[in-house]
Amino acid sequence: MSRDQYEIEIRVRYQETDGMQRVHHANYLTYFEIARTEMLRVQGGSYRECESQGFFLVVAEVECRYLAAAQYDDLLRIVIQLTKAHGATIEHTYEVFRGSTLLAKGRTVIACVDQQGKVRRLPQWLLGESVSSN
Repeated sequence: MSRDQYEIEIRVRYQETDGMQRVHHANYLTYFEIARTEMLRVQGGSYRECESQGFFLVVAEVECRYLAAAQYDDLLRIVIQLTKAHGATIEHTYEVFRGSTLLAKGRTVIACVDQQGKVRRLPQWLLGESVSSN
């Protein structure tokens, strides 16, 4: 796996489901966030480190397309791909699988801001070496 891609497994908890024991749609956004956080951690960084340096990473855009339902106790695999990082934004794509079945696809654009909410350029260490600068 490259620096720009990461996978994580998450077991669906009962609290994440609706009355039919299917994952509530909003939880996929939480799964995306877990994947982003852990991807940054395995690369040697953390959101805590960003914030201590005055950089705050906020979701500016989010998309999710649902293809099949996940249910209580399913083991999900979330694949995150860093597709673009430049200026003040980072773009990721996501795929959520149960086994080999693709359940959902998503995309986020994360913006870098300061404590007052003003847009800031991404710190160089967060840009990485192998991401697109386009």
